[in-house]
Amino acid sequence: MPSQLPPPPQSFTSRDSELARLDQWLAESSGLVVAVISGAGGVGKTTLALEWLHRVRKRFPNGMLHADLGTFSSSGPAAPDHVLEFFLLALGTRAVDMPPDLPQRQALYRSMTADRAMIVLLDDAVSAAQVRPLLPAYGNTVVVVTSRRRLAGLSLDSARFLELGPLSVADSVQLMDNIVGAGRLAREQSQAEEIARLCGGMPLALSLVGARLSARPHRPVSREVGTLRSDDRLATLTVDESSVEAVFDVSYGELASSPARTYRMCSLHPGRQFSLDAAAAATGEEPDEVEESLSELVDCHLIAEISDRRFRYHDLLRLHARQQARWVDPRADREAAVRRMADWYLDRSAAADLALRPTRRRVGSRFQVPLEHPFPSHSDALRWLAVERHNLLDAVRAAAQHGWDEATWEFCEALWGFFLHARHYDDWLEMHKLGIPAAQRTGNTVAEARLRTQLVLALAQLHRYDEALDEGAIALRLAKQAQDEFTEAALLFEVAGVFLSQGDLDAALRHFKQAEQLRLKIGTERAVALCRRRIGETLVKLGRHDEALTTLLDVASTFAEIDRAEHARVLTILGSLYLDLDRVPDAASSLAEALRIARELGSDQYEAEALVVLGDAALRQGDVESARRHWTLARDHYSGNRDPKAAEMSVRLSSIPLPRNKDS
Repeated sequence: MPSQLPPPPQSFTSRDSELARLDQWLAESSGLVVAVISGAGGVGKTTLALEWLHRVRKRFPNGMLHADLGTFSSSGPAAPDHVLEFFLLALGTRAVDMPPDLPQRQALYRSMTADRAMIVLLDDAVSAAQVRPLLPAYGNTVVVVTSRRRLAGLSLDSARFLELGPLSVADSVQLMDNIVGAGRLAREQSQAEEIARLCGGMPLALSLVGARLSARPHRPVSREVGTLRSDDRLATLTVDESSVEAVFDVSYGELASSPARTYRMCSLHPGRQFSLDAAAAATGEEPDEVEESLSELVDCHLIAEISDRRFRYHDLLRLHARQQARWVDPRADREAAVRRMADWYLDRSAAADLALRPTRRRVGSRFQVPLEHPFPSHSDALRWLAVERHNLLDAVRAAAQHGWDEATWEFCEALWGFFLHARHYDDWLEMHKLGIPAAQRTGNTVAEARLRTQLVLALAQLHRYDEALDEGAIALRLAKQAQDEFTEAALLFEVAGVFLSQGDLDAALRHFKQAEQLRLKIGTERAVALCRRRIGETLVKLGRHDEALTTLLDVASTFAEIDRAEHARVLTILGSLYLDLDRVPDAASSLAEALRIARELGSDQYEAEALVVLGDAALRQGDVESARRHWTLARDHYSGNRDPKAAEMSVRLSSIPLPRNKDS
């Protein structure tokens, strides 16, 4: 075991912020410093430790000690008493004077280091218990511990903790460029950045790719990208005897059976990050049962906890875990895990939709049985949907990929309420591209008609009016074929919205009234009120202000009792109408209430609608800065959803003169 530090590593890239933090810890201390650097295998822990220690070694003239604690060596972790024997020999203890047991060796070690200014590097530690006997008691000594585990127990020894993550794309390219040399990567910069992404910023992986390119000076960087995009990316990250896969195998091999299974099953999750409850669905266990395994995986840096009870794999570790699942778990077990997760997301989406739109008629099987109600409020449901948005889209993709047609189209139905509030158009179009054919394959004409009706609104909002009307015609034919008056009324309502957006106000009013009559026949109070809200909106555009005001005030009263979100929308329309009638105080009151409700509900879409009219009101009163502020906020909300209204708000903002400089 060496008694001095290994040579300093070649500096292929900088970890400036991490090095600065180590410098800060050293500057803040007047005595013993214990720094624990932890992270996944291959992330560069030892490289960082050596680089920093060689930078500061002149401040510690009394010696340097280095021990490889051998967590993953073939002979197992090094015992503290054996490490202390070598340390004491390096410090000048004669072999014949060596204490026989751990407590005596530890006492002598602490005595011999008490008055020295030293560096101690404890590399690849397995536990706090292994490290603790190797810590000096006091003195001007810095101890750096590296480990694939967090070693939280060393907090009792006043340790500081630094968790090392992947490199940024820029630093990743710099690392490879320093290895490859000759500015070679600059000629294929975009390809080099793609390699950085495919390696997930993992220094070991990047170094292997860099070494391979360095050894083959005529190999195009684009060829390396193609290799990394292969089905077995991990197998390509190998040079001679160095392998990313082998490094991960060692960490995985140390796991007990339960965490190992959790590692494999959770990697099958459709999205990039997952919650504790989703992990429970993956494993088929209760949340309390799987939480212990997840904690072990976090402690080993095989997954990262990115927020409370929310986790994520590094891209390469996710590939490794999925590979292990293919080798260990039967295909039926893997598919069952994915199905449990898809069902969990679908059930939660259905429950959220009930919180958002409790009276809406639904046809999916999820709504035909009593559902749990995990969301105590409208805003709680919206918050969950926003957090899980990308996972929900990935769950739909997974359901479609596995041929689970019923679940695929039911996602589209269950997420309708979320779409109305959030308007993520790209997600919505992709989901329906998968959901409509799925409904067709199940032979469910009503479901297909309803999904096409939902699609009409999205297409109209994107100004794709011809497509919207084409979808509407198909949906109307299907609804009539199924004798489904609910869907027929909904379709008439959405087609009326298309005509309204196109400026064909008479056609819009006619279709809204047809939808209203059909819904009166069916007896759906909220749906009738929706028609009347849109009728009032159309009357405003037609200049029939008195009729519009009477209609909208009546509708506002109805929605105040049954639907706060729609109440906010009616108040926004009333605010605009009051402005047209030059009733500015009434407009201000109505719009302020609309904005308050929208923010309480967490609805960016409805908040943006109110902000637009508030900007109109401010501009009419000559308050240019308030108008600019309201319209900027509205534009930002619309931009987040790639809504064409963002461009309209930009045009409005450009029409406002910039504030004059005070010195002009």
